[in-house]
Amino acid sequence: MRLDKYISRGRVSDLSSADLEGALVELLDVTVERFPDLNKDALLKGLLRRESTMTTYLGGGVAMPHVRVKMGRRYILAVGRSHYGIRYDSAPESEPVHLVLMLIADEKARDYLQFLAALAQLLKDPAFVESLVKAPDLDTLYDRLFSGFGGVAGKVLPAGQSRLNNVVLREAGRIATAGGCTGLMVFGDVFTGRIRAPKIDGSLKTILVTRKLPEDDGARPGRFDETVQVRSFSSHRLAQLRSAVLVGLTRGFITFKDRLCCIGGLADSNQLDTIVVVDVEKEFSTLLSGHAELLPADVKPEVLERVIAVATELAVEGREGRPVGCLFVVGDEDRVEKLTKPLVLNPFYGYKAEDRNILNPFMDETVKEFSSIDGAFVITGDGVVRAAGALIQAADFNHALPSGLGSRHAAAAAISVAAECIAIVVSSSTGQVALFRRGAMMSLTESKVKS
Repeated sequence: MRLDKYISRGRVSDLSSADLEGALVELLDVTVERFPDLNKDALLKGLLRRESTMTTYLGGGVAMPHVRVKMGRRYILAVGRSHYGIRYDSAPESEPVHLVLMLIADEKARDYLQFLAALAQLLKDPAFVESLVKAPDLDTLYDRLFSGFGGVAGKVLPAGQSRLNNVVLREAGRIATAGGCTGLMVFGDVFTGRIRAPKIDGSLKTILVTRKLPEDDGARPGRFDETVQVRSFSSHRLAQLRSAVLVGLTRGFITFKDRLCCIGGLADSNQLDTIVVVDVEKEFSTLLSGHAELLPADVKPEVLERVIAVATELAVEGREGRPVGCLFVVGDEDRVEKLTKPLVLNPFYGYKAEDRNILNPFMDETVKEFSSIDGAFVITGDGVVRAAGALIQAADFNHALPSGLGSRHAAAAAISVAAECIAIVVSSSTGQVALFRRGAMMSLTESKVKS
């Protein structure tokens, strides 16, 4: 999602206020000056009311207050930087807020949550945030914002790329062509620098898989046809492969008939050393179970993608230094709710659907905190979290699970048979993330191996 067209040099300023309300007033002043049809007082009340309902602190010294109103534009962004830091009730004392991005959105903007998520994803990069806070002047700050918001998918290989890398890329192209491949998948986390799409003869689509590259929908030379953001679970070669293919399937730019030539190596090694050819249908045949579709009809691709991301983050990080096991059930919520009962009072009851949507970036910490509750998260196909701590009461006697898996995996298998849904499990013992569809299990990550 391109964000650069919503940022203006006139709405980038240094803040003098020491608290959030004062900072918002400053940002609203420069905004209303450009858009006098906006009601400053109403906007301020709306922003503060939103803050009282759910914090807009992202962490790392960044806040993203936002509000939806009726207006003739989709989005307006204003950015304020504080050299000394401002007081923010939701931020730890050790993390003064140095960057405030105020977002005003039209109440009819359909991709509002996706827009918030794209902003939040970019602003969770500590290096990017630090470059903004330490910019020598506002012109430089604006230039860095504009560049970052535009996305930089045309990344260039390090100048010192070895001859072996060139050989691997060349031979991968030959293997892909001779082997009847339809796509070339490059795992970009191999490089600490930037990577440009390789020049391949023929009609091969090029796909970049990375944990850190902002999404971009530009079309300049050297860009990959598609970019998949999947967090790397380990330093193992091609560790993101299954998750990346699954994302491609749900988005539609990869099909079950595709054969992919995948190129990778050890993360941050700057050295390509692995070529793997993957037949997508064979790789995912267990999940298909004779059906043509993988994704339930009511589940949006971006919702499943986000649930997988949260599950993987829990597997990698745990909570408070301890591994956390949890279960997410996505789709066919009416049927699922008939097969569950609450173990605890529902912590999501009574909140607006928008505030408890998994696509809302401010839900991340909430979901992670409630992941320690026994039971499952029940999530609608469009991302609304209906409940946490739900006990699955579906019975399935026809699927034998691999040895060593416990009740959480059994419940995931059962509910995925009884309802037209997808279940995702994080193992508390191994950190493995697994997806269940129609009772069949596919591991999206390997068991966590401590280095």
